[in-house]
Amino acid sequence: MLTMKKLLFTTLSILTTVVGYAQKPKELVIKIDIKNKAQRIDNFGAAGAWFTEGIAENWPTQNREQMAEWLFSKEFDANGSPKGIGLSAWRFNIGGGTAEQGDSSGITDFRKRVECFLQPDGTYDWTKQAGYVWFTKKAKAYGVESLIAFSNTPPVQFTKNGRGYKTTKDYVSNLKPEYYGDYARFLATVLKHFDEEGLHFNYISPVNEPQWDWYHAPGQGAKQEGSPWCNDEIARVAKALDSALTATGSTSQILITEAAQLDFLYGKTGNASQQTQIFFTPKSKLALTNLKHLPRLVGGHSYFTDKGDSARIAIRRHVADTTAKYGVTFWQTEYSMLADGYREGKTGRIPAMDCALFLSKVIHDDLVYGNAAAWQLWNSWEPGNPDFDTRYYLIALNPVNKEYADGTIAATKNLWALGHYSRFVRPGMHRLNVTRNDGLTPTQIAQDLMVSAYAGEKEIVLVVINYSNEERVLKPEISGFKVKGGEVYLTTEEKGVDMNRSKVGSLKSGVKIPGRGMMTVVLRR
Repeated sequence: MLTMKKLLFTTLSILTTVVGYAQKPKELVIKIDIKNKAQRIDNFGAAGAWFTEGIAENWPTQNREQMAEWLFSKEFDANGSPKGIGLSAWRFNIGGGTAEQGDSSGITDFRKRVECFLQPDGTYDWTKQAGYVWFTKKAKAYGVESLIAFSNTPPVQFTKNGRGYKTTKDYVSNLKPEYYGDYARFLATVLKHFDEEGLHFNYISPVNEPQWDWYHAPGQGAKQEGSPWCNDEIARVAKALDSALTATGSTSQILITEAAQLDFLYGKTGNASQQTQIFFTPKSKLALTNLKHLPRLVGGHSYFTDKGDSARIAIRRHVADTTAKYGVTFWQTEYSMLADGYREGKTGRIPAMDCALFLSKVIHDDLVYGNAAAWQLWNSWEPGNPDFDTRYYLIALNPVNKEYADGTIAATKNLWALGHYSRFVRPGMHRLNVTRNDGLTPTQIAQDLMVSAYAGEKEIVLVVINYSNEERVLKPEISGFKVKGGEVYLTTEEKGVDMNRSKVGSLKSGVKIPGRGMMTVVLRR
């Protein structure tokens, strides 16, 4: 007959076996050599477009000040957790004048019409786009390192149809052929004005997603400003803009091509394909390698290339291989979950944490496999529910009326997902290659524990994404860097757990990260 002590031991043993009470979390050992550097990081950013005018002009001051703090602040609260995500880049949309056209613009949503500084009589009205300018000045005041101006359409008075989008489906620019110089001078004049105001734009992007037709038949109703561009048209506008910037003494640099999908940077077919090769091969007829203001830098958007782990990784590796071959730096300059890749087979409403984890994974893949030197999101804010389907934005807007005259705001898990990178991976740091002990393939890693590492002068930053449901333990082994201390910042699906800070313990015992969690580990010399 079993004694009570033996019976208790047997019962606990059965529970341990069946329920897993005493099972240790699965460990991952990573090895990092601080000399094994990959790409240099330029910035992490986001755009403040649309909706912005109504917010800055009409919403309570405390709301827009809170939005600016969430996006730009590098300060910590009383508990040592970040007040904001410390963006190092901010994208400013130079409008084409559809707001002044009103309903006749053909853009059905008034919040997506944008004012233009250039008036029909050729004069400039610098009171326009006051909301956009307000947030850009806030970015500057918070110390955001790079300001990027971008244009979706030339001013409507320069377009073939007098609109901010196409009404013919021909995949060529809406800019009148005789207005390339005028368009370039317009952009240069805007930059010069803001330089004189103490608001310097480091980059100017004259075309956006040139591969799309941006077509809406007259009377059909358009969603936003936009224009297609062929590669030869992009080359022409870049050369005109280079001359205009030189004439004004500008130090701003030209950013091309804002490709609508990453695979347009190296492949695809059509009038705006294979853009890395076309623009950065010296012998190419459309080479832009000798322009004073155009660096060996190409921008592409991660839209519609995010579905399926193996396909997503393969596309980014192709980008990295192509840009390396032609000596070009790659920036991911626009992304949100436009397509359904983020669902990963799930139906119905997608919880905010699932969106945030997928966003983190796309950023990880763009950096690790695509060698992106910068990563920028579209859009910072849109109307929505902060708890579900936060696929488009960082901050959820809740307007109180159709006129958009007032409303409330809420931070989403997406905000902190981007913040796990942007707050601590600063411009000038280098990504470090990571070696793992688990032997998983990149596709398997995408459903497991993803880790990327970055080196600064006095710190190593690890961004960890636990895509599994189980608690995990990360054990970093770093050569060439003696760790004296550090912090961890954790985000989970629990409300209020948003980059919450705690101290790093012994690295020998490892760092625990809960299932479905995101963590940044900052290790200091």
